[in-house]
Amino acid sequence: MALYDIYDDLTARLRAAGDWVWPLALRLIMFWEFWEAGTSKYNGSNWFGNIQDNFPFPFRALGADLNWIFATYGEIIFSVLVLLGLFTRFAAVSLLVITVVATVAVHWPADWSSLSELWQGYAISDKGFGNFKLPLLFMIILLPLIFHGGGKISLDHLLVKFTGRSGELSQRIGDLGAAGLAFLVLGIATVYLLPTIGWTFLILGLGSLGAAKFLR
Repeated sequence: MALYDIYDDLTARLRAAGDWVWPLALRLIMFWEFWEAGTSKYNGSNWFGNIQDNFPFPFRALGADLNWIFATYGEIIFSVLVLLGLFTRFAAVSLLVITVVATVAVHWPADWSSLSELWQGYAISDKGFGNFKLPLLFMIILLPLIFHGGGKISLDHLLVKFTGRSGELSQRIGDLGAAGLAFLVLGIATVYLLPTIGWTFLILGLGSLGAAKFLR
């Protein structure tokens, strides 16, 4: 057997094993992080009043008490859904929004004049430049769950099997609609942090979806 045949055989098996392993690993770590954050808020006191003016629109208009409720129960409920692999994509998008809003309100630098200065905030401790390292990593970890779902060890997978739509699990449609959805997800992740880039993604996403529907 040639070396490349051995390599292809190995990677094929790793790819198959990965369908079971990596989604569960990401779901477990995201569950723990957001469950811990949500239960800490549930057992603590509301400190959003101190940062309410930092919240982006429309969350700034909701008030500190309502934002606290949304953040607390959102982190708890959606983390449990991610753990179970139930409505995984919806839960992961919801946690992405929560993370982006928290990043803007707490972790993002108030002012920055260059990308090199902004990047100084890629840190755990705030030394005057923000500390968005952890939320950025959370956002990146959530992206595979949004695009690929909860994997084979999930209630979503069982529901698809139970309804007789198992063929849908391997279906791939790479068209303008797929590009539009990708742009929309990236736009949601960036529109509050880097507005120019975020709005560009959102416009490209809506335009791609519209074009895909028109060309169908």
